[in-house]
Amino acid sequence: MHAMVLTAPGASLLLEQREDPVPGPGTVRVKVGACGVCRTDLHVVDGELPGITYPTVPGHEVVGRVEALGKGVTALKLGDRVGVPWLGYTCGECAYCASNRENLCDRPRFTGYTRDGGFATHLLADARYCFPLGEQGDDVAIAPLLCAGLIGWRSLVMAGDARHLGIFGFGAAGHIVAQVARWQGRSVHAFTREGDAEAQRLARSLGAEWAGASEDQPPVPLDAAIIYAPVGALIPRALRAVRKGGRVVCAGIHMSDIPSFPYQVLWGERQLLSVANLTRRDGEEFFKVATQAGVRTHTTAFPLREANEVLTMLRAGQITGAAVLQP
Repeated sequence: MHAMVLTAPGASLLLEQREDPVPGPGTVRVKVGACGVCRTDLHVVDGELPGITYPTVPGHEVVGRVEALGKGVTALKLGDRVGVPWLGYTCGECAYCASNRENLCDRPRFTGYTRDGGFATHLLADARYCFPLGEQGDDVAIAPLLCAGLIGWRSLVMAGDARHLGIFGFGAAGHIVAQVARWQGRSVHAFTREGDAEAQRLARSLGAEWAGASEDQPPVPLDAAIIYAPVGALIPRALRAVRKGGRVVCAGIHMSDIPSFPYQVLWGERQLLSVANLTRRDGEEFFKVATQAGVRTHTTAFPLREANEVLTMLRAGQITGAAVLQP
C-alpha cells in the first residue's frame, strides 16, 4: 500500500510504501476509492489538535470497499462499499456512551487523527464504525458527506427550527447543509470571505436568498447561524446577526481565539453552542435525508500524491466546494 504520512507538526506529507495492513478482531481492511480533504485535516497537519502520535496518516472522509475481514466481523462482507467517518471507535462503557452520546466518549479514536486515515490506498477501520453505502453514486461525490455532511447535519439539527439560517464559511460543509436547509424550506444566508465571488455564486446557485461577506449584516435578523470557518472573530459577528432567542452553533473542532465582546451582543437569551464529533445515528439519519433532498456535492478531484498541494489550496481558501483525493 501507499500512504501520505505526517511525521511531525507542520511537516509536508511524505509518500510512503508500506505493507498492506492486516485486520485484527472486529476490524476490516478497506481499499480506498476516494477520501475528502477536510479543514480538520489542516488542524491535524498543523499540530493544532492535542495527542497526535507521529507518524500518522490524515484523512477521515473515506469511501472504499472492504478487502479483508478480521475475526468476528459479520455485518460486512468482502466487496461491500463503505464509508469511514471521523469517529472511528468508542469505548461503549463510559457515561457518555451509556447515555447515547458516543460523540463525547471519554476514550474515542478518530480516523486520520489518532488512527491512520484515508490519505492512502488502504486503511484499517472498526467494522462497527463503517457506514454501508450501497452502489448508488460516485465515490468522489460521496466522500465529503462522511464529515462535511455528517457534521453539517449535526450542526443543522442543533440550530433548531430556524426559518432564517446563516452559514458562515461556505465550503464543503456549508454547500451541503445549504441544500438540506433549502429542501426543509428554510431561508439560507451565506457568509464568505470578503471578495470570494465564486463561493457566493455557488451559494446562490444552491438556493441561498442572500450571499455576502462575513463582515456584512444580512437583510433580515437570523433565527440561527452555523459557523464552519475556524475563525473566533466570527462568533460576535454571528451573535449580532441573530435575533433575540437565536442560536449560534460552532461546528469546527478547532477555532482561533474568540475576541472579547459586549455582553449586550449575547444578551436577549441568545445561545452559543458547539458541535463535537458525530454519532452513528447521525450517519443513519443524514444519509437518508441526503438522498431525499437530492444533495449534490461540488467537488474537485486530485491524485493522492498531490495531498500537500491540496492542503495548501484549502488553507488559502482556493477550494470551492470540496476537494477529494483519489489513490
